[in-house]
Amino acid sequence: MIIWAFNLLILAIGILVVGLLKPKWLLFWMDQPSRYIIIGAASVLLMAAAIMFGEGNRQNAPLSEVVQSEKPAATESPTDLVNEKNSNRIL
Repeated sequence: MIIWAFNLLILAIGILVVGLLKPKWLLFWMDQPSRYIIIGAASVLLMAAAIMFGEGNRQNAPLSEVVQSEKPAATESPTDLVNEKNSNRIL
């Protein structure tokens, strides 16, 4: 969903730039196109992209916690394990 949010963000910025420069290109069916309509449409798309990005991060957060908890903790070094085995032989 995060990738879709970035794509929507790029689309919104493109619509905003093109619409502010040449509003007739995007609103070709109107006789007198207004830049306010372009700003409103781009604002809605930007807000939708922000919501999608936030939801994507919220959904991915539990997955990253699970992946991190499955990794074994390397508290002992291999030399400690060898020394422990050797100390058991002496006793």
